[in-house]
Amino acid sequence: MADETKDQPAAPAARPPKPPREGKDAQPGKGKGKGKGRGPAAEAAAEPAGPPVVYEPAPPARLGLVYGERVRPALARAFGFGNPHQIPRVRKIVLNVGLGEAPKAPKALEAVVAELGAITGQKPVVTRAKKAISNFAIRAGVPVGASVTLRGARMWEFLDRFISIAVPRIRDFRGLPTKSFDGRGNYTFGIKEQMIFPEIDFDKVERIHGMDITIVTDAGRDDVAMALLRELGVPFQGEQPVAVS
Repeated sequence: MADETKDQPAAPAARPPKPPREGKDAQPGKGKGKGKGRGPAAEAAAEPAGPPVVYEPAPPARLGLVYGERVRPALARAFGFGNPHQIPRVRKIVLNVGLGEAPKAPKALEAVVAELGAITGQKPVVTRAKKAISNFAIRAGVPVGASVTLRGARMWEFLDRFISIAVPRIRDFRGLPTKSFDGRGNYTFGIKEQMIFPEIDFDKVERIHGMDITIVTDAGRDDVAMALLRELGVPFQGEQPVAVS
């Protein structure tokens, strides 16, 4: 019997328990006990929050203040508007760039979208063909340009920068045409180069293109709309522009 017990193998020793994981491998809320269910969000919520961030409102647009303080009273006196709601206002400004080679040159369209975004501070919308035109090899739905519609403070800021900074940089500028109204008080004109805007970097321009700019008003008449734009400082042909300060 003693010899048989000697020949039997010894029982394996018990393994020591594994130490708890630390650092990145540790997962909070996995173990049992008091801290169960407390994840990172719960721990962040338990910490005391700091003082609230207060954002200061942006200053009002300069040309918008000029319109309210000087242009509105001048138009009321000139046209005898008794009701303040009769005084015309600028509703929106639309910038449109047509690019016929956009279907064949998608990178050119991307450059136009980036330039319009830099000029206006707003993301442009890619315009698409409404119907197919076989003579121009255009199918319905293909991108043919980009457009931006500005309202509110961005509209006033763009119009102010265009009148005071961009217009003096136009080559051989002799004033904007006075016959570009549509009969309902809306004014549309074109520019030949996007280089007149200071936001455009000359070194990054791949091709020069123009754009159409439409100033939409609620005047309803061309003479009233022209008086409104004249008081805002728009330089028309054969006229001395009004100084806006």
